[in-house]
Amino acid sequence: MKRIVTIQDISCVGKCSLTVALPIISAMGVEAAVVPTAVLSTHTMFQGFTFRDLTDDITPISEHWQKENFHFDAIYTGYLGSFEQLRLMAEFFDTFKSEDTLIFIDPVMADNGKLYHGFTPEFALEMAKLCGKADVIVPNMTEASFMLGIPYRESYDEAYAQDVLRKLSALGAKKVVLTGVSYVPGKLGVMTYDAATDSFSAYFHDRIDASYHGTGDVFASTCVGALMNGMPLEEALKVAADYTVECIRITEAEPNHNLYGVNFESAVPYLIRRIGK
Repeated sequence: MKRIVTIQDISCVGKCSLTVALPIISAMGVEAAVVPTAVLSTHTMFQGFTFRDLTDDITPISEHWQKENFHFDAIYTGYLGSFEQLRLMAEFFDTFKSEDTLIFIDPVMADNGKLYHGFTPEFALEMAKLCGKADVIVPNMTEASFMLGIPYRESYDEAYAQDVLRKLSALGAKKVVLTGVSYVPGKLGVMTYDAATDSFSAYFHDRIDASYHGTGDVFASTCVGALMNGMPLEEALKVAADYTVECIRITEAEPNHNLYGVNFESAVPYLIRRIGK
């Protein structure tokens, strides 16, 4: 059985970060080890949430794992909340990276043209440096813009998206995925660039007029799980995009659906069929 370690925060209520990564990866037949970077009572859509920073626990966990000689087939990072956590992730990669270990970074820090609360342009540039250590990165267009230090654009064409992908690849990542791409009316999707082959690919869905907290985490977790099931990146992205859309559709069909996340649980049978388990 393949083993992923995913490093991000956990919200006790709210469907995002480890709360979705752990069950989705496990459902895909992959062992999911975790390093929680913080514990929140709820995710940040709620008011008055509690927050406990777990930065000081990361190094002791890593040191214990080194003594146990644990091996990870993939290291998957999501929301990282400080410069210190970025530094610790760079060390973690260097410690646990082996020839067959995939480093997968979702640089969670911005959307819709704005950085999330607490982040700065300087943080985005440091995140860009961390992404240089990755095999695969999956920023959205906002995160890409901040990491590259370029203005965020609402309107663009295919050539512009390809240029952004090339610039992201120049940071050092072997394969780059740009999510939330939209240059065709009514369509939303992902584009990829493989530096080794200098090739692009794209996959689009009809745009759904709905937005839910945590769908990016659903997408990233599904993608890395599919990669661990032996799928090439392009196929893994299709599965991840289709599953995310299916989660949204199921949620939208519920008359009293929660506003704090998608019903990814009910869509798990669909995901298992897609990966042939």
